[in-house]
Amino acid sequence: MKISLAQISPFLGNIEKNIKLHEDYIEKARQENTELIIFPELSLTGYTLKDLVELTAVNPSTHPVFQRLKEMSRDISIIVGFAEEKDRGLYYNSSAYLSKGEIIHIHRKVFLPTYGMFEEEKFFCEGKNFKVFSTPYGNCGMMICYDFLHYGACYLLMAGKADVIFVISAAPGRGAAGGYQFESSHMWELMGEAISRFSTAFVIYCNRVGCEDGKTFAGGSFIYNPSGKLLAKAAYVDEDFITADLRIEDLRDTRKVLHYRRDTKPEIILEALKRIVHNYED
Repeated sequence: MKISLAQISPFLGNIEKNIKLHEDYIEKARQENTELIIFPELSLTGYTLKDLVELTAVNPSTHPVFQRLKEMSRDISIIVGFAEEKDRGLYYNSSAYLSKGEIIHIHRKVFLPTYGMFEEEKFFCEGKNFKVFSTPYGNCGMMICYDFLHYGACYLLMAGKADVIFVISAAPGRGAAGGYQFESSHMWELMGEAISRFSTAFVIYCNRVGCEDGKTFAGGSFIYNPSGKLLAKAAYVDEDFITADLRIEDLRDTRKVLHYRRDTKPEIILEALKRIVHNYED
């Protein structure tokens, strides 16, 4: 399976400019015979929306931008990030997977960072679920940025038998690290390596770049194979476009050796979690 990651810098609050940017990268991916292209978190709107959320949020079932995306997805699958108005006046930080002219799956960000430079809970509702959905190349799950840093959420996708985990992100760079542009970039890569190996799944992480409201987004998008091997990596800070071939056969080869998924016991974890929640004390 040939995939592309579009590490872009969206225009804040300007959907029309952003859909044109998406169209350009989708055409570029087509020229390289890519089967799937992935864009970052809130790629259709920019990240630091604040009071622009209600002005840029769309209903994907009816909005003209999604009609254009559906048309483009007839011969290439697409993952985009957007502000969603699921119900009137209720907004979500969402990602959509489109293929063959249809919206196949929507994930709504569950873990909304609201601390320091982050204010997501002020403007977005939290999602309630992590679902695995079927594609021609295997079972897939999606996460948005901070979702990925909660390994319980990663386990839910593993228990759901995900073969590919897509993570779209708008992660700013923080801290300095030798050999890395930012210390936070090292953190994301460590998580990518660990989750891919212990879930025996491909982990595909697409971050954005550019600056908004004093934030510098780090880039550094990456792809890990099911044994935790780095397959591809984008530049830090700068816009980039990377393409990689994923060997679906790696799933079988890895799971013959690493038995984490075979041996997982979600029913035991479920009962233990029930006891923990029942006995929780504030």
